[in-house]
Amino acid sequence: MRTIGFINWKGGVGKTNLAVNLALALQASGKQVLLIDADIGLRSLDALLGLENRVVYDLVDVARGRCKLPQALLSDASLPTLRLLPAAQFARAKDLTPKALRRILAQLRRTHDFVLIDCPAGLERGLRNVLNAGPEETVLVVTPDDLCLRDAERTLSLLDQKELPRPRLLVNRLQNDLICDGLMYSAQTVAHTLDLPLLGEIPESDAMLLAQLRHQLVIDYRCEARAALLRVAARMAGARSEE
Repeated sequence: MRTIGFINWKGGVGKTNLAVNLALALQASGKQVLLIDADIGLRSLDALLGLENRVVYDLVDVARGRCKLPQALLSDASLPTLRLLPAAQFARAKDLTPKALRRILAQLRRTHDFVLIDCPAGLERGLRNVLNAGPEETVLVVTPDDLCLRDAERTLSLLDQKELPRPRLLVNRLQNDLICDGLMYSAQTVAHTLDLPLLGEIPESDAMLLAQLRHQLVIDYRCEARAALLRVAARMAGARSEE
């Protein structure tokens, strides 16, 4: 089992959407996948998956011993190999300690191929708690602009301070015409600038915006973003894409 944290310092780069869509791509390939929403107080994965009316217990309830782990896991009959552990909506980051999260991850290792953790943005206590719990890997999600790269360097500095492995890089919202005109960095340039291995690149897509407006997922659309997500999921799974 692999535990992978999706991180970034700057909000609004599409980290949560990418984590959800990659989870769906992985489960479609037959993997047992669990999503953890670690953004305490600002949960969103339940809404993206259409499970918001089914939340009874959450991550903090499990951490505090108010319920057993299986009681808090959500799934849908249409996605039998994908489950969600939602974040607490009325709690604070301090309510989830690294020790408690480490214990939860140890339990999940027995039953899942992948556990994807949607980490809170920023460098505050929420992200630090998740990193201190020891996910095996991290994926840094960025957009190809100067401000995001500067913030990404701050995130990398935090990882280095904690002597954690360097993350792989996922570059979102690329536009080929702007790259060709020299107005936007390419994914390769971003990877070189940050000195990180490139996991994948996701193009800007009208389908991504349309999916958000319709409360749907882009993995259900036939578009370039979906094809790119499937390639990234294949790399994560260590398999060759079937596209």
